[in-house]
Amino acid sequence: MSTFRRRDAALITSAAAVLTGALTWVAGAAPADAATGCAVTYRITNQWPGGFGADVTVTNLGDTISGWTLGWSFTSGQQISQAWNATVTQTGAAVTAGNVDYNRTIASNASVNFGFNGSWNSANPAPASFTLNGVTCTGGVTSTPSASPTRFPSPSPSPSPSPSPSPTPSPTPAPGRITVWLAGDSTVANSSGAPIVGWGRELGQYLTTGATVVNNAVGGRSIQTWLYESAVTDRMNSTGECALSSTAYASRWQSMLDASTGMKAGDYLFIQFGINDGSPTCPRHVGAARYRELLTTMVRAAQQRGANPVLVTPVAALTCSGSTAVPNRGYVTDTFTVGTATGAPVIDLHKLSYTLYNSLHFCPFNGDYTSGPVGAFFADDHTHFEATGARQIAGLVATAVRDQRLGLGVYLR
Repeated sequence: MSTFRRRDAALITSAAAVLTGALTWVAGAAPADAATGCAVTYRITNQWPGGFGADVTVTNLGDTISGWTLGWSFTSGQQISQAWNATVTQTGAAVTAGNVDYNRTIASNASVNFGFNGSWNSANPAPASFTLNGVTCTGGVTSTPSASPTRFPSPSPSPSPSPSPSPTPSPTPAPGRITVWLAGDSTVANSSGAPIVGWGRELGQYLTTGATVVNNAVGGRSIQTWLYESAVTDRMNSTGECALSSTAYASRWQSMLDASTGMKAGDYLFIQFGINDGSPTCPRHVGAARYRELLTTMVRAAQQRGANPVLVTPVAALTCSGSTAVPNRGYVTDTFTVGTATGAPVIDLHKLSYTLYNSLHFCPFNGDYTSGPVGAFFADDHTHFEATGARQIAGLVATAVRDQRLGLGVYLR
């Protein structure tokens, strides 16, 4: 099995702990008529003997950029092996990360984020500097939170106050604690048996301690079997839908609807179905109209409790047409239809995921899920993920939260 499958097993201790702090480079002052500048936060998310994962956030401090390239050099022989949300190439020590289709534009004071896995030998220091489209992001290197770039700029940022003997202004209150509820199938669930890991298990690492993830996704479920479980029978009714023996909800949904234990105002509910729903047989089969009906029911229930529903299109399987990963899931249009009708935001994880597969050059593919980059990403089939893949899919969700300016963004690391 590849190194990727073992990398979470042996995190190194104190040296790695020092590196997990975010290091920030802020562009030096530019002339007033040169609307340029950038800030980069480089964060090692985890590290193990011989390997590491890193997260990079690029903030544009100048005019809107359409098409970006970030450059840096490693100083200790590190080598990048896999990347997501960017096209990354390396020649010797020099690394170049470029945009993909869905994040090519960076508005003024906005950010983009990408990540990668790599290898290291004797040491793994952070890069000394970065360039954005050839312009050096210069300035001091610091690991203090106050020096980090603002990832979610307010509409009307105020200048920093000048030194004064007057009382220090009160800090902005930290956002309150919330729960992020997840409903979905095995591609979301914490685990459906080793080595399968759903992206929901990995989402928490992208959130601050103010947000707690409660993952109620269950492998093998369509939206109807998730809601009603064993009440869904093996026979179809006259409308072509799987008949229900009872309209009582499954305990997982009942507990989420409970006033004391379930969703409350300010919480988030992420819903991703549409994979098992396409089964032609019961109990998993769900027709398009029934899918929209049940999805609307879940959205409205969250809204009635003051929670924020977020619809997620079904994550793509790896399906290659020659050298290109292509769309392969149903219910995508239906999910957007419900989003439009209810006002719930939609994260198109289907498109984001197969776009990621293309950026990682997974196609053409020879069907071997036991080795190489595909073997490290997927768990023995084209649908389920190992921890590496699940972490990257969760990163797509987190990036979409940021890019779509969802309120949950204030809880992103």
